Amino acid sequence: MARSSFTRFLPFILTLAIALGIRVWLWRVYPVRAFSDTGAYRRAAQSILNGWENYDGVRTPGYPAFLALWGSDGRVYLAQLGLGLLTTLLFFYLGWRLWRSPLAGMIAALAHTLNLGQLFFEAHLLSETLATFWVVLTLTLAWVWLEASPRGRSWAAAGLGLSGAMAGLTRPLFLFLPFWLGLALAAWPVIGGPGGLGRRLRRLEWRTLLAAWFAAGVLVGAWMVFIHARFGMWSVTTMTGYNLIQHTGYYFEYVPDDYAALRDVYLRYRDARIAQYGTQSNAIWQAIPEMMQASGLGFYDLSRTLARLSLQLIREHPDLYLRYALRGWWLFWRAPIIWVPANLADPAWQPWLSGLAWAERAGLFGLNLLFILISPLMLVRRWRERLALPAYLGLLAATLWVTSILQTLPDHGDNPRFLIPMQSLVVLWGIGVAGALYTFYRHRAAQSNSPHDLRSEVK
Repeated sequence: MARSSFTRFLPFILTLAIALGIRVWLWRVYPVRAFSDTGAYRRAAQSILNGWENYDGVRTPGYPAFLALWGSDGRVYLAQLGLGLLTTLLFFYLGWRLWRSPLAGMIAALAHTLNLGQLFFEAHLLSETLATFWVVLTLTLAWVWLEASPRGRSWAAAGLGLSGAMAGLTRPLFLFLPFWLGLALAAWPVIGGPGGLGRRLRRLEWRTLLAAWFAAGVLVGAWMVFIHARFGMWSVTTMTGYNLIQHTGYYFEYVPDDYAALRDVYLRYRDARIAQYGTQSNAIWQAIPEMMQASGLGFYDLSRTLARLSLQLIREHPDLYLRYALRGWWLFWRAPIIWVPANLADPAWQPWLSGLAWAERAGLFGLNLLFILISPLMLVRRWRERLALPAYLGLLAATLWVTSILQTLPDHGDNPRFLIPMQSLVVLWGIGVAGALYTFYRHRAAQSNSPHDLRSEVK
């Protein structure tokens, strides 16, 4: 009896041991690393500690508050390793509950913890690890909602709304997440149900919708009110104009002559950036000081002006906007593994890790391509039923598609980074589809080799 109990818990024990061991190894060989974005996060963190004094609105509060809470770089590193471990355990839970198998939980968890693209970010002073935790927690609560009793669903939806809002306040890309999932889960009994549209609409889970939207709306709304009171903008940051020019900068020569000073300065920086890197992405950050000087606008007024000009360019040149939006959508799936080989404490690890990173990136990119090609088949009811795919995988696929589209609409720069908090969810989807295909073909092979079929062939 004791041996049977130990065997049942063995996958969890192994998962925990491997996840802990890898993070101890990472702590020893790959020191904490700051990047160019880290300074803005640190300034916002210091502003929080000083009662929001000199807060510039450049960053949403999620990651700066995390930095303010933990303090030194070393403590933040340890906290991010802890978040990585918690995220791994969330994947174990999802795999275990989805397929009712601790072994499936172990596979799902280790697929996350062995992904170097996720692991190295736990050492980087950037928001990806925290955003990944909130995103995965939100989608885990979506599964909890599916398993909950009708009375418990409102609580799961409220938790989903809060965690989704935290994901959005960590990375604004995910602001849609609690509202999308609240709507999708509320409509769950409606989609594909029996009866006419009116009858099905009566089964809409209004409590779920209200709980998720209210919880998320309170957090996000309160933050937007704060930004508006401080800077006069209805947004979650003061960066809207600077983000939009990442799109419209490619055709900024169409800006009217009334703004020639701004236009000409930006075009000079844009062309230099393209000559050096082959892309105009992030040229705006070098151009801002001279654009402010040429126009006489302050930082926030310049953002407002660029937002207005960008929206005008999008209206007047929708073909160019869609062209670069499509390019940003494609870049989203590129599966980058961001790390600094020179940061290794022991250079002997570099060739091994470089080879592994290359192999993992190739595998992840291949999986992303398969997702793009295969996941639309989940809309075909017959295909879903033949493979007995869990309905949750459909929700996961839909969420990934919505993310891929929404991320490219307001920004065109670091699109490959935007997938990082969701890359392991693509892997989870792939594990589910692979398992369903394996079960389907094994069952069909067993049927074809059954004595009944052999007797039929003899006849």
